[in-house]
Amino acid sequence: MDHDTAGELSDRVLDAIGEAVIADRSFLETVMTGILARGHVLLEDVPGTGKTLTARSFARALGLSFQRIQFTPDLLPGDITGSNIYRESTGEFEFAPGPVFANVVLADEINRAPPKTQAALLEAMGERQVTVDGETHDLPDPFFVIATQNPVEQEGTFGLPEAQRDRFMIKAGMGYPSAEGERLLLDRRAGRAAQTPTIDPVISAERVPEMQQVPEGVDVDPRLRDYVVTLGRQTRVDERVEVGVSPRGIQRLFEAARARATIAGRSYVVPDDIKRLVQPVFAHRLVLTADANVRETSRADVLADVLDNVAVPAVNEQR
Repeated sequence: MDHDTAGELSDRVLDAIGEAVIADRSFLETVMTGILARGHVLLEDVPGTGKTLTARSFARALGLSFQRIQFTPDLLPGDITGSNIYRESTGEFEFAPGPVFANVVLADEINRAPPKTQAALLEAMGERQVTVDGETHDLPDPFFVIATQNPVEQEGTFGLPEAQRDRFMIKAGMGYPSAEGERLLLDRRAGRAAQTPTIDPVISAERVPEMQQVPEGVDVDPRLRDYVVTLGRQTRVDERVEVGVSPRGIQRLFEAARARATIAGRSYVVPDDIKRLVQPVFAHRLVLTADANVRETSRADVLADVLDNVAVPAVNEQR
């Protein structure tokens, strides 16, 4: 598949999802970026903004299998990965796969489960496999997690451990819809038969890996590679930051930028691809100092300063 075809297919997928999900196009493009880059996406926002519908719509439009896991305080790791069950008829144990065995896994309200249960996803997200009782089981391909979480200020939430946050390539927020969008919600609700728009598959599941392979051929100028590295390293020297972006985070920005170019139908990355992704790729990886938290400094403030302080290289566009 070439870059033009991948860009056209991405547009069709986003158009289809936009018919069902009331959200900014830029938000949907950010989620699509994570999918094309083989990354996982964390959606954070208040309840009722359409996070679950977004995840389900992407799975439907891409023709992929879908499973939803509702995270609760009493959820156990085996409820996610599956477990070995004794079959009396055969006298043997048989592995019963959990809901994580799907192309798209919605980890709904992931921060309402304790850290031990959240950690059940670590191996799945990092290695695309799960290990139960010493036996390893491969997950479907493609596989990615779309997790939703409520803001940590809400009751009954557990903060995600740093290792868990680092497994997510992108973190994004939907925000409230516009007045026109909320009016459309009411219009849909007025007619019960049409309150939940349906999405037909835009492409087959077999074509998704082909699309995910396209970013591997996207060119990134050496000066832009230096720019990505410098942005990441700059977060580590900021006095407001206790833990800066990891090497994995720098690599994820590089991968996301190539996926962003693919969505645009380009075979090369431009500086704007990188600049638009710094917040969604880097922000959740930063740990601010206690003093910065007292001063109510946000991660967005830090990254805005980093972008201002690092010169953007002059790169000639190639076609």
